Amino acid sequence: MTSAAEVTPTSTITCPHCGHLEVEVMQEDACQFFYDCKGCGTVLRPKPWDCCVFCSYGDVACPPIQQARQIGTATGCCG
Repeated sequence: MTSAAEVTPTSTITCPHCGHLEVEVMQEDACQFFYDCKGCGTVLRPKPWDCCVFCSYGDVACPPIQQARQIGTATGCCG
């Protein structure tokens, strides 16, 4: 089994409106439902099928989803 220490703590968010890229540190135990783009100011929200903005617009899924994938759980949810 993979430990929580192997979770990637950062994700690069790409704004779908202006294309701005920003590396952000993710919370390990909570979802982030809103994100203000530092390029254009658009407030990003998760897509309907995702739990948070990192899962929708980041290059790395949030830590709870990473952990669920590591242990073979089909889904995971943020706390």
